[in-house]
Amino acid sequence: MELRQLRYFVRVAELGSIGRAARDLGVVASALSQQISRLESELATRLLMRTHTGVVPTAAGTAFLRQARLTLRHAEHAVAAAREARLSGMVSVGFAPTTASMLARPFYAAMAERYPNVRLHLVEGLSGNLGEQLNSRRLDLAVLFQNDSGQGRSAIPVLDEKLFLLAPRGVFALPDGEPATIDQLAGLPLAVTSKAHGLRTWVEAAFERAGIEPWVAVEVDGLTTLMDLVQANPIATIQPGAAVARAETGLLNMHPIDDPFLFRRNAVYCINDDELCRPPRWPRASCWWT
Repeated sequence: MELRQLRYFVRVAELGSIGRAARDLGVVASALSQQISRLESELATRLLMRTHTGVVPTAAGTAFLRQARLTLRHAEHAVAAAREARLSGMVSVGFAPTTASMLARPFYAAMAERYPNVRLHLVEGLSGNLGEQLNSRRLDLAVLFQNDSGQGRSAIPVLDEKLFLLAPRGVFALPDGEPATIDQLAGLPLAVTSKAHGLRTWVEAAFERAGIEPWVAVEVDGLTTLMDLVQANPIATIQPGAAVARAETGLLNMHPIDDPFLFRRNAVYCINDDELCRPPRWPRASCWWT
């Protein structure tokens, strides 16, 4: 098995087409197909299945894809280790948008000071999506919310965020800054994330404790779009205070929610220690963010 075959397979799986992958890689399609066939023969299993639109990984191919990506990243770091004696390489770290607004700058500053030769790849996205990228080995670390953590991951708690009701002026009866109870939110149209993301679970749990069904007016899986809709329409949302940074000054009222259990826990999650793609000569430690 050659690294070239792994690179070929990963690109074909990502693009869903041998022809597109061949053009992207700069090789002849027939040669690429032949390398994939050799790889399948060596593994004694089918990795790709043809469809009317291209190719998709089989169950075995999906499992192999995760490990192939990890192997290629290890190989890249091994090459860097041979070329550079100092601590170096690249580390991929994921942040949710509101978490990034608080932690990304100090995190980058600390890394630049302590590890100037480590190149950071920062990814911003919803926590649920970051969890999937972590599971598929596209990220080394991610700051996730408790409900989006997945199973079997090492975790270091870093931040608890209190959640607030954010609403355009005049939509909610209370004055700006005055605390609100869940009972007072009954009948208030809300913009929330879909059930695939942890924040929705926290919000629904709070309403369930109060014996109230929330009015979900719209589901939005993107903080920028969600906040744009809230600012332009008579709907509210429940978000951490950092989300106010995505709003124009003076458009929204912000109300602390009187519920001791309505907060969002952020923790650093990483893939298993023996799989972690450390930069060359990175110290052995689970979730090295300390």
